[in-house]
Amino acid sequence: MTQRVRVHCITVTADGVGAGHDQSFDRPFGDVDPGELFAWAGATASWVNRTEPGGDRGLDDWITRDFAHGIGAEIMGRGKFGPQTGPWSDHEWQGWWGDQPPFRTPVFVLTHHPRPSLTLGETTFHFLDATPQRAVERAKGTADGGDVRIGGGVTTLRAFLEADLIDDMHIAVTPTELGRGKRLWDTPDELTDRFHLERIPSPSGVVHHFFWRR
Repeated sequence: MTQRVRVHCITVTADGVGAGHDQSFDRPFGDVDPGELFAWAGATASWVNRTEPGGDRGLDDWITRDFAHGIGAEIMGRGKFGPQTGPWSDHEWQGWWGDQPPFRTPVFVLTHHPRPSLTLGETTFHFLDATPQRAVERAKGTADGGDVRIGGGVTTLRAFLEADLIDDMHIAVTPTELGRGKRLWDTPDELTDRFHLERIPSPSGVVHHFFWRR
């Protein structure tokens, strides 16, 4: 089976914002409240970061259950691992994801300043200075035949879209408009020259956007 490059459970606002500016250790999404973006996913029974029993069932839960299905590796930007920029001052800090990150696959962190690989639980982070094309090649080689997920953030996802490397994509769009921050798009329709697009509204208020190659 052909390995695919996928995006799943990325959330943006109605005006296309997926993160804020001024990221810090205390504010992974900068000056945007992550609750404004991910409340729909965090409310589901199957969300990967859920630590307590319970949660909602239904369309949103069906989508979050599919987050890891068929995924053999992930690629993320450095800002999804942590807020540091420039050369690593030390290797003591091991990212935002704790001792048991939810990925459970090889994860390739794109950075111009590589550091030794890091294994936490079932996840190994590799720090890679590479083009999107080369990163996909590396990730597919470690994915044991599975698909590669582009995990974000917004700047990284835009780079892979611009390189025309995405095969399938799910984006949840919240009804909120922020008017500031890092945008994935001005309108999702700008991608329909390359992708089919189907919008499915959820009772939670988000509209799930599914893209697949024409």
